[in-house]
Amino acid sequence: MLLLRLMSLLYPQKVRAIYVDHQLQESSAAWGRFVTETCAALNIPCIVQKVAVAQGNLENQARSARYQAYQQHLLSNEVLVLAHHQQDQAETLMLRLLSGSGIHGLAAMRQVDQRDLMTIWRPLLNLSREQICQWATELNVQNIQDPTNFDTQYDRAWSREALWPLLQSRFPKMQQAISRTSYLMQDAEDILADVLTQDWALCGTAEMLKLNQLLDLPLPRQRQLLSAWMKGQGEYRPAFDMVQRLMQEVMHSKADAQAALHWNSFYYVRFSEQLHRLTQAEYKSADTERAGRQIINLQQQKTLRVLAGEFQLQPADEFGLSAALYGQDLILTQRQGGEKIHLHGRMGAWPLKKAIQQAQIFPWLRHRIQILSIDNVMLGVFTPKGFWLAESPYCVKAGWLPKLISTDNGKIGPSS
Repeated sequence: MLLLRLMSLLYPQKVRAIYVDHQLQESSAAWGRFVTETCAALNIPCIVQKVAVAQGNLENQARSARYQAYQQHLLSNEVLVLAHHQQDQAETLMLRLLSGSGIHGLAAMRQVDQRDLMTIWRPLLNLSREQICQWATELNVQNIQDPTNFDTQYDRAWSREALWPLLQSRFPKMQQAISRTSYLMQDAEDILADVLTQDWALCGTAEMLKLNQLLDLPLPRQRQLLSAWMKGQGEYRPAFDMVQRLMQEVMHSKADAQAALHWNSFYYVRFSEQLHRLTQAEYKSADTERAGRQIINLQQQKTLRVLAGEFQLQPADEFGLSAALYGQDLILTQRQGGEKIHLHGRMGAWPLKKAIQQAQIFPWLRHRIQILSIDNVMLGVFTPKGFWLAESPYCVKAGWLPKLISTDNGKIGPSS
């Protein structure tokens, strides 16, 4: 409420307020009316937004719902101004220290926090609660005390009610010292971010990391890069032991192992000296993408959609399939294993499995490979990397070929 008064004085006609009603207490609607009436007296537009708090850790879920409400109403040219103060900062750092956080957690809250979807400003962050209360009294600012602030079943309330007085009795300047530590951690976090940017550019992308380059880094930088990579666009980094599991169970697994780690809706797998980050749909696609024996009838210049992607029939530059196949019933079947293929331009037949391995098609995409044939004669194979032409009586000069124009998954395998 002090922040609301100050913003009305500093930025008249440029301030909006939002009251987020978590609907967790009987009085929450009355608090909303109090805020609305105060805003009306200050000539500040006010939004009252009800939210539904999901099951789970109440403090975390309430925070998540609150920030979703902010994002819903915040305009692109606006700054979200919050009233966190020095004790909030010190409490945050202490709680994160007790939970085993690293530099990123101990950096706590920044006074100006630039995020992807919003900019946050905390102008009171260096003020103590006592200073704020004194200032509010001088300005006759009315406020409401949330009773959950004293409910010690919540970690922050316990810290404030039980831990804080004990520590301050021994270390009177503890709050200022802990708050100062957060700023030192923010400096360290900025330095680390610069190193991380360089390492990430060297080692890969959001979906893939190159193992050889990653393993050339010192171990602490490996861990930091993996932690940031696993976080992705999420809100939180993985726990230290989850990063360790990724290194031990996937990175350092045997080259032929089918190791995978599941964390936060993603699967982390190793293939061909690379680490890959897959969505659950990508990793589990073999269980859902199935096609039985199909009969297809092709027409010139037709676009054809198969499991491997979308193909367009085009004239071949050199050899291709005979035009005599147009209008005939062709058979399309998924690879079963054990098939052999005589690829055009190669000597003799060899296992299709070997051709797939040589092309380095990801194991989780190999179920999309389909064989095109007529009268038990293999014409070619549709793969996520294109159509492979087989030697057959229908392989002729100046024929036609299916050309891959798009895939359902851009991550088809390492470049050959």
